[in-house]
Amino acid sequence: MNILRLGAGIATLSLLAALPLHAQEKKRVSPHETVAATVDGAQIKIVYGRPHTKDPKTGEMRKIWGGLVPFGQVWRMGADEATLLTTDKDLEIGGTKIPAGSYSLYLQPEENGSAKLIVNKQTGQWGTKYDEGQDFARIDMKKNPLSADVAQFTIKLDKDASGGGMLRVEWEHTAYSAPIKAEK
Repeated sequence: MNILRLGAGIATLSLLAALPLHAQEKKRVSPHETVAATVDGAQIKIVYGRPHTKDPKTGEMRKIWGGLVPFGQVWRMGADEATLLTTDKDLEIGGTKIPAGSYSLYLQPEENGSAKLIVNKQTGQWGTKYDEGQDFARIDMKKNPLSADVAQFTIKLDKDASGGGMLRVEWEHTAYSAPIKAEK
């Protein structure tokens, strides 16, 4: 009986000793934000990490598009945990129907200026744990230059007074956008 207790105690201590290492591996490096809006009666919420243009270790300015965010590759669309989209009603983003629920969002920008918003069914993972097999949809986004540089990655849900709205991703001197509306 004492041997069993000793074995259980050692196993528990080993597990507790490993926890700080696991926590360090998943340590947040960027501030987080929640953006919420009601669009056509749908409650939409996006939770994401907001990295800065300046490198947090060196303070040096980083090239974002085609640098930190490589062209032709899936990017976690923020920092730390995967960006989370939650909606209580069916949406249409860029002409693609997205059923009510929760999804992870990724972005794949291309050198030619196009970009795809990737809506992924998997949630709760660290942002770099992307599984293409879980993709629900890939949606075209429109690229626009910004009149002023944005130093911190930003996601916006802009409502249109006549209905619908726009999902916008802004960073450095570039914005990507896709129309969004609730299904009726």
